Amino acid sequence: MTKTYKIAALKGDGIGPEVTEATIKVLEAVEAKSTFKLNFLYGEAGLHCIAQYGTNLPKETLELIRQTDACLKGPMTTPEEAGAPVSVAVTLRKIFNLYANVRPCKTFPNVEALKPNLDFVVVRENTEGLYSGAESLLAPGVGVALRIITHDASLKIADYAFKLASQRRKHLTYVHKGNILRITDGIFKDAVKEAQKNYPDVTVDDMHVDAATMQLIKKPEFYDVIVTTNLFGDILSDEAAQVTGSLGLAAGANIGEKYGMFEPVHGSAPKYTGMNRVNPIATIMAGSMMLDYLGEKAAAAKIENAVIAVLKEGKVRTADLGGKDTTSAMADAIVAKLKA
Repeated sequence: MTKTYKIAALKGDGIGPEVTEATIKVLEAVEAKSTFKLNFLYGEAGLHCIAQYGTNLPKETLELIRQTDACLKGPMTTPEEAGAPVSVAVTLRKIFNLYANVRPCKTFPNVEALKPNLDFVVVRENTEGLYSGAESLLAPGVGVALRIITHDASLKIADYAFKLASQRRKHLTYVHKGNILRITDGIFKDAVKEAQKNYPDVTVDDMHVDAATMQLIKKPEFYDVIVTTNLFGDILSDEAAQVTGSLGLAAGANIGEKYGMFEPVHGSAPKYTGMNRVNPIATIMAGSMMLDYLGEKAAAAKIENAVIAVLKEGKVRTADLGGKDTTSAMADAIVAKLKA
């Protein structure tokens, strides 16, 4: 019996439509050789929606997302002015309680990286911390932001990370700044230690965030699973993406108990809009992660293997990889591998 999945596809801003369309082309190619069907439901979201809807996430799009099994989200531009809507990603994380941001960090063939054969994962708490957006102006020129950390959210992300580590190399590093942020990071640290009791086979390391950023450069092979709070996780995962090669290859999953959203780590790069020159692999790998989340692990592996095969050949290379090939050429090369 053929299983059908409803997928919300949000193309986003800037280069978003190009990399999302390239990914859908790849997903349709793997679907053609599989026993499942993907039904894409397209929704509008991003900066370009504000003029028409007064928001970057129209209610129609939100209702569409509620009807689906997962969301493929293209990069979107978030306005930085005070009072502007918060990012679509942050809004969706809160609405659907997508508490785990999972960012695999792997080296790829023929891609310059700080060291070869790296394979680790950054697991970031996704719903609170400084991304709670609780800011206020106390007086002209004096602002305050609340770093909200709760035991429940910390325990959930710690348990998720331990479970992942137990399926990998059984090594977890938790990152914090508990020597300075004694109350908030104290709550996070206590939650990690509580979760640790259920995973006695996992080796645990405790590291301050400044030391962790240094070790990512000096000794990235040390890591297996890193778990941390929201802002630290955002910074560490972007650093890790560059250590392992390029933001153009880095994908992220936002996973909750009942829903998952998948996106590239990079931004919308508006200066390259419509130029057909950016690397679509980050979004394509997000599509692979989405299939894995849906339980279609064989199809997910086929996409990753096709990406690796194209990079290993080195015939098609976008600008970030030192080449001159287009977004669509990269997608077509990956599709060709899937059809072979």
